[in-house]
Amino acid sequence: MEHRKLYRLEEGKMICGVCAGIAEYLNIDVTVIRLITLIIALWGGTGLVFYIIAAIIMPVKTD
Repeated sequence: MEHRKLYRLEEGKMICGVCAGIAEYLNIDVTVIRLITLIIALWGGTGLVFYIIAAIIMPVKTD
């Protein structure tokens, strides 16, 4: 079993790298994650709150 960890990515980031890190972790296109985050952010603001919390909590990948 492969051990994976969730990181923010500096490479390919637009704001803090949260969406890029989630996309890498889930092995899907970052555009899909960004669109989902945008839709959730516009629908009540919970996506924005989630993004800010994730940007604070998630470590930056140093590789």
